[in-house]
Amino acid sequence: MVNSKGGDFLISDITPADVFTPEDFTEDHLMIMKTTQDFVRNEVAPHISRLVQKDLPLNRELMRKAGALGLLGADIDEEHGGTGLDKIASTVIAAASMGADVFAVTWNCHTGIGSLPLVVFGNRAQKATYLPGLARGSQIGAYALTEPSAGSDALSIKTKAVLSPDGRHYILNGEKQFITNGGLADIIFTYAKIDGDKFTAFIVERGFPGVSTGPEEKKMGIRGSSTVSVIFQDALVPVENVLYEVGRGHEVAFCILDLGRFKLAAACAELGKVAIQQSVAYAKQRVQFGKPISQFGLIQQKLADMAIKTYIGDSMVYRAAGLLDGAFAGVDKDLPDYSKQMSRRISEFTVEYSIGKIFCSEALNAIADEEVQIHGGYGYIEDYPAERMYRDSRLNRIFEGTNEINRLLMVSWLLRKAAKNELPLFPMAQQLIADLLSIPPVSPSLEDGSLGYQKRLLDMAKKIFILVFGGAAQKYERAIENEEEVLGYLSNIMIEIFAMESGLLRAMKSLAAVGEEKAALKIDMARVYVNDAMRRVEENALQVLTAMETGDVLAIQLAALRKLARLTPVNTVAARRRIAAAIIEAEKYVC
Repeated sequence: MVNSKGGDFLISDITPADVFTPEDFTEDHLMIMKTTQDFVRNEVAPHISRLVQKDLPLNRELMRKAGALGLLGADIDEEHGGTGLDKIASTVIAAASMGADVFAVTWNCHTGIGSLPLVVFGNRAQKATYLPGLARGSQIGAYALTEPSAGSDALSIKTKAVLSPDGRHYILNGEKQFITNGGLADIIFTYAKIDGDKFTAFIVERGFPGVSTGPEEKKMGIRGSSTVSVIFQDALVPVENVLYEVGRGHEVAFCILDLGRFKLAAACAELGKVAIQQSVAYAKQRVQFGKPISQFGLIQQKLADMAIKTYIGDSMVYRAAGLLDGAFAGVDKDLPDYSKQMSRRISEFTVEYSIGKIFCSEALNAIADEEVQIHGGYGYIEDYPAERMYRDSRLNRIFEGTNEINRLLMVSWLLRKAAKNELPLFPMAQQLIADLLSIPPVSPSLEDGSLGYQKRLLDMAKKIFILVFGGAAQKYERAIENEEEVLGYLSNIMIEIFAMESGLLRAMKSLAAVGEEKAALKIDMARVYVNDAMRRVEENALQVLTAMETGDVLAIQLAALRKLARLTPVNTVAARRRIAAAIIEAEKYVC
């Protein structure tokens, strides 16, 4: 597996050998998955009804039990009480924890944004003080960035930090809002401005003088998790609890949000599997017009679409996990610039994290909506899990930066990379325009095999993106940052390309490993997704072109787009029936 650069998927010919897939799990990964699933089944599942009612003492008890099994310390090195596993294993635990229902929110907030600031940016003394408790679950972590007037615009926070006269403490004043785990947390990673402009990260203990929390929020979903305000009123934080460096808290914030988006994508992909299993179970036992509703074509279509979205999301998540493992390989934790190196390596894949977060959260929303629809009237009743899945899933499009902000961040990041020629998108766009007349449209061929045509369609999707991205950058120049609708359409194409490629490469890898018969389900999913995604790529590109040009220039560009996007459709009805049949027979998501 290559250690590629962020955004490389837009311009390079990525091969199946270059990506990590769930089929590449080692015996250790599978053992960790089983340990997590056993813990969820034996220790958490019997108490779901209490957890949904916000039983915070039970949350604490379960966190200690999870810590005793090593399920909280995958990202923490052994020196500080963790297990020091790779990012694949950490992702496996995060995904398998989703069977724990709302307790998974407490769990993954703690192991993600509630621990990683210290793992990546803490000094040796800070790690020795706090990481062992976080790994054991004897202390619970939270992340406090959002404020009443500073959400997606994180750098506009109002919380202030002033050095005390004796120089031993920073005095914090301000309020943080919507803090997950806030009512449970013993350790809170937060941010304040020193001298009015030095955005700085701090490690705050709940017991520090001047630290308090507000009442539990009454939320639409994830009601069993703790969400409160965290209030700093002349809070005394020792100077040694500055995390990383004064004035460089933005690096901490952005890197941890990147990792948080990655973990959130894994959670959403796994919850898709939970929703499918619940939907299939209901569809097989619900009888209408003399037969189970699972036998109706439109219900099968829904199940197939739920499975395809889940397959693509799962493929994207583990591909990104493989990229992270490659990026972190060889980083010496004892080097004085370890945090700086980690910061650079994490931020290298900002686009991939945002894509995963957007795709998986929006896919889960669609899946949860279909789960309610399959359940009919019962899906609207609290006694059925479909209703809670629907409510709980909605927040994921807001968590870790709204999907709208993530879409803008993606293209802004790419523009910076292109301007430095770290990704040669502009020269490639110029070359593409010069070659446009000689590029033939693609069509199926006898030499394609199972997925060759889909691979060539993917290559065309990349050309479409390069064409419209280069055109938009040239048209708007620096003012492109103000063309948010155009940026949104461009980000949609990027998402589709990464999604198509991830699902396609996984299917191709499986095809080579086990043959066409055993890989048939993945092949069907990849074919259907690429077929439908090409139309979405064309539509988004069309919106960009019509926003930029008119008249004869637009007509020429639309003609070029039609040629690049030409599609010979596959029989998606038959493919979806095969996918649904496999799921119905297994009574769960299968791939």
